[in-house]
Amino acid sequence: MRWPRFLIPALLALGSSAGILGASGSNATPASAATTPHEVGLAKCTFIDPSRTTTDYSVHPPVARSGRLLTVEIRYPTVAGRAGATETRGVAPEPQVGGYPTVVFAHGFAVSPDTYRALLDSWVRAGFVVVAPVFPDDNGATVAAEGGAASGIEDDLVNEPADLAFVTRQVLSASAKLRADCRIAHGLIEPTALALAGQSDGAQAAGMLAYDSGSVAQTRQPYSSLRAGLTFRAAILMSGAPDETDPYGTSPTAPAMLVVQSATDQCNPPQFSDALYNDVHQADKWFLELLHAQHLPPYDGADPQAFAVVARVTTRFLRLEMKGLTPAVGFVNGFGDAVPSVAHMLTGPVAPALSEPFSVGACYAP
Repeated sequence: MRWPRFLIPALLALGSSAGILGASGSNATPASAATTPHEVGLAKCTFIDPSRTTTDYSVHPPVARSGRLLTVEIRYPTVAGRAGATETRGVAPEPQVGGYPTVVFAHGFAVSPDTYRALLDSWVRAGFVVVAPVFPDDNGATVAAEGGAASGIEDDLVNEPADLAFVTRQVLSASAKLRADCRIAHGLIEPTALALAGQSDGAQAAGMLAYDSGSVAQTRQPYSSLRAGLTFRAAILMSGAPDETDPYGTSPTAPAMLVVQSATDQCNPPQFSDALYNDVHQADKWFLELLHAQHLPPYDGADPQAFAVVARVTTRFLRLEMKGLTPAVGFVNGFGDAVPSVAHMLTGPVAPALSEPFSVGACYAP
């Protein structure tokens, strides 16, 4: 089963998070000064997957339409940003030989990648490209236009792991060879330094692509074939849930995992993230517990304290894992546990025993 998760966009807190630090080793503690941040460029590319369908929930019963159109937001480092701008659209990327390490990000239900721009921009400022598709059915505009959550539109989540894999291959292709439909990506991506990330339903979709061992229910395509040729070094799963229809596999090449969850989140009760963490048998896995936060504010910036910890810890995790370094005690002491009134981090086979009831109202809490 999937868990109910009904979200609306919160006010976006724009700007960078404080204390995004450089990586020097798996046991390093925070440096005394932050590295010089990049400016953020923003562009959009559109890809169509003709091999799959998109369900139209505006009619009853819903009808499958041919093809899946995926608009993709690409955020990237640039030196041509407009003074004072949080993001600058369409400017040239800052050149980097071999391309940048890249995060493929999955948004939650009834929102869009823009909802998370503060967090995504913080990763770009630290030297990453962020590739974020707008899911055809689960984005806020389509949900509103096609009848809301009651229409069953959230069921499209099962198609999103394949969306993430398709988009990843498209941008890798556009990076390797100039393509008219996505010129901005040319030379932008380091193909062996990829990570997955997602929040809420997006975390579940990213986790399915990263770790599921069976087959996609609709197409019977093995998840292993979805991942074939893609080198995901890390997965950041924020306020998500496990895939209860398919077991997670155990593979030495599975990406390192960071789970982020608030102990007081009633929209995605923390026991769901507990189950996700416990079900993935991965030695390099970490659990960041936010002590007092709601479902979306730690990721859109509306909760500044929780957001600062999330931005700082996720950035550090990405920097270490993309360099092939395994986090160690310095990661916990200097990052996860650095603000004990806000967050606590652990590693090991079992998540902390957390439990909260589900509340529809909590999904809309500021």
